[in-house]
Amino acid sequence: MGVRDVGSSDGTGRSPADAGTDPLGGPYLRTRFALPARPATFLRRQRLVVHLNQALRTPLTVVNGAAGAGKTLLTADWAAGLRLPVAWLTVEAGDHPPGVFWAYVFESLRVYGARAGGTPGAPADPSGVGHGLLASLAAELNALDRPVVLVLDEYDRMTNPVVAEQLEFVLHHAGPGLRLVLVTRTEPLLPLHRYRASDELTEIRGSELSFTPKEADALLRLHGLQLPERAASALVDRTRGWAAGLRLCALAARESADPEQYLKEFEADHSTVADFLLAEVLKGRTQEEQDLLLRVSVLDRFCPGLADSLTLRTDAAGLLAGLHRENAFIERLGHSWYRLHPLFRQILRAHLRERIPGVEPELHLRAARWLRRSGFLPETLAHAAAGGDFDLAAGALVDDLAIGQLFTGLRSDALAQLFAGMGPEARSPASNLVRAAGALARRDLDHGLNRLRQVQNHLSDAEDSPSLAATRLSCTLLEALAARLTGCPSRAEQAAATAEELRRKLPDRLLDEHPELTSLLMVHVGSARLWEGHFDDARAVLTPVAGARGGPATVLPRVESLGHLALLDYLNGWLGRAERRALTAVTEAQRAGLPRPPGAGLGRLVLAAVAVDRQELGRARALLDETDRLAAREHDPVPMAGRALAASRLLLDNGGTPPHAAAEAAEPAVSAEASSPWAESYAAVARSAACLADGRPGEAVRLLHGVSGDQPVCAVEAAAIQVAAGRPRAAAELLGTVRTEGRTGPAVSVGAALVRARVAQESGDTVTARKLVARALLDARRERLRRPFLQAEDWIEPLLAVPPLHELAEGWLLPGRQEGHGEPERPGPSPALLVPVELSARERDVLRRLARMMSTEEIAADLYVSVNTVKTHLKSAYRKLAVNRRGDAVRRARDLGLL
Repeated sequence: MGVRDVGSSDGTGRSPADAGTDPLGGPYLRTRFALPARPATFLRRQRLVVHLNQALRTPLTVVNGAAGAGKTLLTADWAAGLRLPVAWLTVEAGDHPPGVFWAYVFESLRVYGARAGGTPGAPADPSGVGHGLLASLAAELNALDRPVVLVLDEYDRMTNPVVAEQLEFVLHHAGPGLRLVLVTRTEPLLPLHRYRASDELTEIRGSELSFTPKEADALLRLHGLQLPERAASALVDRTRGWAAGLRLCALAARESADPEQYLKEFEADHSTVADFLLAEVLKGRTQEEQDLLLRVSVLDRFCPGLADSLTLRTDAAGLLAGLHRENAFIERLGHSWYRLHPLFRQILRAHLRERIPGVEPELHLRAARWLRRSGFLPETLAHAAAGGDFDLAAGALVDDLAIGQLFTGLRSDALAQLFAGMGPEARSPASNLVRAAGALARRDLDHGLNRLRQVQNHLSDAEDSPSLAATRLSCTLLEALAARLTGCPSRAEQAAATAEELRRKLPDRLLDEHPELTSLLMVHVGSARLWEGHFDDARAVLTPVAGARGGPATVLPRVESLGHLALLDYLNGWLGRAERRALTAVTEAQRAGLPRPPGAGLGRLVLAAVAVDRQELGRARALLDETDRLAAREHDPVPMAGRALAASRLLLDNGGTPPHAAAEAAEPAVSAEASSPWAESYAAVARSAACLADGRPGEAVRLLHGVSGDQPVCAVEAAAIQVAAGRPRAAAELLGTVRTEGRTGPAVSVGAALVRARVAQESGDTVTARKLVARALLDARRERLRRPFLQAEDWIEPLLAVPPLHELAEGWLLPGRQEGHGEPERPGPSPALLVPVELSARERDVLRRLARMMSTEEIAADLYVSVNTVKTHLKSAYRKLAVNRRGDAVRRARDLGLL
């Protein structure tokens, strides 16, 4: 046990007469036995007091935290409130000789009345202590009616393993008579694992000692500071709840005229915090430890290998383990990774600049090279940029196939900012490729294409190699984007073909790590195909992207593909499908927190177009207003044409808008290398409808030249204009060119039926007209498609007055017919159902949870009902709201003000 007998007359120690002096012959320092005084600004944290009360039930308690963590004041405050005998001893470096240490322990127990009179005295020999004396102490403690609490503060100063063995001997044999509390910065040299295994150890560590935002706010108030909650939380984040840091900041802020602003701009490296940390943590460390700490201060996190690359030594593993063990403001992150306390790191970086001026860039570059070799791309980029080597940063980005991250919306802004400092000295192909990507992301086509051509010219002379395959594949992504933005489908198809060849030259692992590159490429190709009017081909390439689940990096491609597919559904006349896909796109973008990158507004544009067809004009206007900001910087032909489509139709239906305004809105302000048949057809129909409304039927008919059955929705709308202009035969011929083949939706069938019904009505065949209108009403009711009926003018009113047709139109078309044209000036969404709807309280409860994207099972669990009961409520709500889908029910209920 490391315990030995000393040569004294009774083998137990000194006589009581010698009790006034320690073994070295000096007087006992009474301040070492005094409980530290708690300042007026001390905050008692009840959660820690409750935890520390467990010390009364376990033989050993360890309060382990960094300097200034508040462990001593916490323990002193707790000890002062105990009704048991408490002996306090502050350990000092001079206590290493066992005799000195135990003499102070004995004296502490005596001072606090924890030992009865007439018991053996303290050790006389400073170098050792008798076994019999320690055994007598243990036996004495074990015989007590109630335990003694012995607190050894600053126990980290005791590094003598002999003393540790002796302390464990006394603790073990004292039984329930001793409760030992060690307040320390380091792990004590005791068999803690055994105490843990037997549940005989109470531990309070640094993470628990950290102040919570609520506790920090209370502490600041004790210092006379009343700050907003966000300011207190920000201070806790910055200090990681470190007690001394909070108190020092509070003391300094109290002297400021604007404490909140002071704490926001607080510079740790020029403050009392810096003095504290340098004195308590840095000074006294070995030269190797100080050098290591200073150099790793340029890193957010580090491991031994990375630290060695900065120090050019090989001793980091042992040094880091020791520093962490000693609570030197180094946090272990797991898997051999560490990080510095943020305030300590800030102070060390300032100290590094003073000790080794100009070394920071080189340290950043050493870190970047190590991180690149080890596959840590984000940190490689950050350190390469901080070191000023943008060729290194761009090369890492391109080699890792990560250039698509410049477009995904999640890290795009951070990467753009990182490369904003790249100067003309960066001349590598990778650097020019990053410049091209940045320009194209900003829709600066001239600069983007110019940089892209420079890279392609450089690569054309280079020998083919695996190392260049990543650069070439990155080029194809930018080539496809440029093709999409310039409306050149052939260039997009060529980029896709080239990409397929290059993929075979790259390792699957690399491709799997960056699915966003392939997804973005497919979206660009699909958008170009859609622009060209090859709807089936566009759908074939977009559908897999929309259905893929590749993690956060592929959210934007998925959102964009859903938006394009929604537009395809709309162009084919499927309003319900278009709405569902568009809602999914908008919802996923919001859920992922996408900052609305270019093209992501397509979902809202489709929703606006659907709202116009349903004559929910207020809703359509609100959705278009949301995309106004996007339209100002968008140079993507498909969304711009989509916006023109929705805006022109909305203006046509607004009774107070001049027809020429609708005609002007129909022209998308795009400059594309290839024309778009559907965009041109919709623009032609809008211009023609405006002329017809302006009383110029001849001009209206002339503008329809070129509209064919290849665009079914446009064809039936053009046919309606032909009939209104008195050309029923031309209308019939145009309808005859429409090839539905099962791919077109109600917008086509309803429009075609109404055209034929008008022709029949005007030719006197009322029976046929009624049948056709009935068919149109049935098809339109499912989709709530009102626009074709409201544009039908007066000829349809007598037919809708007939009881069977009136019943088919009642409740969704007729009550809202007059308000559809006069409503545009009223803000907010128009109700989609203008008959009274009453939902039960339980039906509202179910719909509210449905709106939070909860499943049927989750709703049942939340409401404490069965799944079948939830389904019954849903069916009832669907019936009352005249819908048959979850999303439609939520949207309709919101439109009606029921949620």
